[in-house]
Amino acid sequence: MSEFLQETRAQLVRWLIHLRRERFSITFALVTPVIFLVFFGGAFSGIAPPTLPGGNYRTFILAGIVALTVFGSSLSGGIELLFDKENGTLTRILAAPISRASILVSRFLYVNLVSSLQVVIVLALAFLLGVRIATGWPGAIVLLLLGLLLGFALTVISLVLAFSLSNHGEFFAILSFLTLPLAFLSSAFVPLERMPPWMAACARMNPMTYAVNGIRTLVVSGWDWGYLLRMAGALLVFDALCLGLGVMALRRRIS
Repeated sequence: MSEFLQETRAQLVRWLIHLRRERFSITFALVTPVIFLVFFGGAFSGIAPPTLPGGNYRTFILAGIVALTVFGSSLSGGIELLFDKENGTLTRILAAPISRASILVSRFLYVNLVSSLQVVIVLALAFLLGVRIATGWPGAIVLLLLGLLLGFALTVISLVLAFSLSNHGEFFAILSFLTLPLAFLSSAFVPLERMPPWMAACARMNPMTYAVNGIRTLVVSGWDWGYLLRMAGALLVFDALCLGLGVMALRRRIS
């Protein structure tokens, strides 16, 4: 166990060093949520109905922006492993006398650490723009945990894609294909009750909806533990399903 922890720690440090050298990447990753919060939220504030939860569109959309931030960071988390696969680095690591699980765990920890930092930055920016979380800083912590529940399964999917696809072009194609449909077929921008019936039905099958609804409750309503537990339960089911299928897929690929 101690060797596994040391191997995982060493590889996690490797990814953190890589992040320090690629500061532009994380800066660019923050551009999209900032655009949504500052420009998209500001542009629609004037036409959003006063009955919208939160009282203004920027407060309402914060939950969607947090979920999208986690979604983008987690689902793209396997790209660097795919680059390592393409240039031969991953083959050399797999040939080394280390636990192969440590390769996956270190990347998993790194991706979720980065997405958590991104969420904290988004929340800080929202605070500067006048958005207040109804549940205060304890709610912000629970909000972050709900984001991690969404990111858990998405990171597993991303790692499976990294070991399954042959090049990063295919990865980017899948990422671009999934992002917009899953974003708009959720409650990130529009409440479920105001969607056309077919869109609302699709949104209820989208795990992002459950993360958004849970986070939005914390931001605009307050503590509703029954509702929060239901949203967290749905995300845990999604996590368990992805983890089970992901482990089977990764075992075949790594072996």
